[in-house]
Amino acid sequence: MKIFNREFIQIQKAFRKSLRVVGAVAVNFSKERFVRKNWVDRSRQSWDKTEKRTGSTLVASGQLKRSIRVVSMNAYKIIIGTDIPYAEIHNEGGHINKTVQVRGHYRHSFKKTKKGTGIWSLKSKRERKKTVRLQTGKRFVRGHKRKMNTRIPQRKFIGVSAILERRIERALDKVFKEELNKI
Repeated sequence: MKIFNREFIQIQKAFRKSLRVVGAVAVNFSKERFVRKNWVDRSRQSWDKTEKRTGSTLVASGQLKRSIRVVSMNAYKIIIGTDIPYAEIHNEGGHINKTVQVRGHYRHSFKKTKKGTGIWSLKSKRERKKTVRLQTGKRFVRGHKRKMNTRIPQRKFIGVSAILERRIERALDKVFKEELNKI
């Protein structure tokens, strides 16, 4: 009877550990999407490029990527998610058509000038043609309403994937083999 209890306890430990491992594998898979900039199910689907001049797609501050975590877990299921309000529109894609309130703010004004345009400039031709932005001041923009009509392309980073399922199966196989070898 003691042998059976020991085996049963070991199986329970393996099951509890497997839930944590599945959660970690799923979270890491979702965070990996931000690095690879694609969604992988049966085939790879690259994310649409952004119109940003600098930075990475879907990563301005890194808040969205950092917020992905295990939201809830019980004995039979694990839910991976985020509490960031704009996560759903980026994951699913969609259309935003509404009026938003813009608060009053200051806008900096700039003036473009050519750097080193004089004839006697000793700088290279490339440096003479370089354009420089000089800040000339700032002005106050009053609060107002703005009509938004924007299409957000789908850039999936959380969801069901065949590759994710395969990774979970391998991780579970490894956990159970390790725990059951202790018996």
